[in-house]
Amino acid sequence: QHQHQHQHQHQNSNDDNDFHKTPFTIDEVIEYLTDWIHMLHEKLQEVKKANYLDVWQAYHDLAVKTLFPWDQQYLQRMPQRREDGTVFLSVASYRDENCYNTLSWAYGNATNPTKLFVGLVQQNCQSNCRSGVLANLTMQDVPPDQDCHAHFCKHHPTLCPNIRALHINEDESLGPYAARFFASKLWGGEQWYMQIDAHMTFRADWDSISIRMLRAAPTEKPVLSHYPPDHSVDLVQRSHDAGSRLCGPAFAGSELENQIIRLEGAGKYDAVKLDVPRFAPFTAAGYFVAHSEFLKDVPFDPFLPWIFMGEEIIMSTRLWTAGYDIYSPSESVVGHIYVRRHKPKFWESVNRALHPGVITPLKFMILSRIKHQLGYPEADKDMVQPKSLLTAVEQYSMGTVRPLEEYMRNVGLDMRTKEITYTGWCEGGRPPPGMEEYAYLYRIEDV
Repeated sequence: QHQHQHQHQHQNSNDDNDFHKTPFTIDEVIEYLTDWIHMLHEKLQEVKKANYLDVWQAYHDLAVKTLFPWDQQYLQRMPQRREDGTVFLSVASYRDENCYNTLSWAYGNATNPTKLFVGLVQQNCQSNCRSGVLANLTMQDVPPDQDCHAHFCKHHPTLCPNIRALHINEDESLGPYAARFFASKLWGGEQWYMQIDAHMTFRADWDSISIRMLRAAPTEKPVLSHYPPDHSVDLVQRSHDAGSRLCGPAFAGSELENQIIRLEGAGKYDAVKLDVPRFAPFTAAGYFVAHSEFLKDVPFDPFLPWIFMGEEIIMSTRLWTAGYDIYSPSESVVGHIYVRRHKPKFWESVNRALHPGVITPLKFMILSRIKHQLGYPEADKDMVQPKSLLTAVEQYSMGTVRPLEEYMRNVGLDMRTKEITYTGWCEGGRPPPGMEEYAYLYRIEDV
């Protein structure tokens, strides 16, 4: 009897373990995140008139008790990645009039639309809406934003089940990096992961071409990324040309950007298009494609609210140190609407939701979390204030496959002196130091 009781207890223990490994359903994820965002909004209303330190502390204390432990559990219970050719498209939309067209063009130009699944984080104004800053430096009342999700489902009912949407009110927006964190949780085990903005165009077969380019990369864990061409470019006509590459970093000169790394050296460097993608040093937030396994290796950080500048360099370094190699696409498959004058910006919402001027010192301070991970001496552990900026930083920081110092040498960045050394390998289309074994793939005379 004692033995039978022990077996029964052991069986219950196994059942509990199996339960804890069972992935959250998409509905459970959406319900949790929706409730959490509303809860945060209520907490922030309590510090509406407070200074930026109190605003951060309110976010931090709630995240430590709720979002962080939930995310740690989520990462233990992630869906299994399927080998079925499916593509997950992460789309962060902030009051974007192009959102519906972006989704329609993505599906309309996909080789396999039924294998395309979208994680849409839609941040919209529903009442008492204001424009962005107009030419005369004023704002005006405007109608509520179009519900991109509902509009897509109305016009494409058969594809509607492929859209997983998290709806966020404009005054609850936490900026683009946080939106991409939320979108990543809407992933359902799709084989490939692509992150874009909500104002993009797509060439025919963009999905199959993206996968083909990833498969053509010579290393095991490739990530494709660049700044796409302007939306006005004919992508089919351009398909015979080599894609652009993102090569040159710069330390931001503006005080508001706190000397964070900006990516400025986007250009067309190659005279000849090759089938094998060329190595690149950086990922761009508005377009990257990867093997979905990166979500487990390089999970998005829940402690970076209100961040805009800095998301690209932290993603680049974390991916590379985790063993992922960055490449520029051999050809451009998406276009980007770069100029959206007088359209609302998320920081305007934050200033309205809390109080004018709070967003600048708030994001300036939170950047210290990124700068600490990148090795800026002024963001050394002893220098960062408040200490809560470094909560759980180890869980969302550099990988252990390759050292950060090697990456910094490869891309020519010195965080101590704020100097940039021209390295030339990216502009010249050569592999970076340490990857010389692949040089033969890029010799034009052999092509």
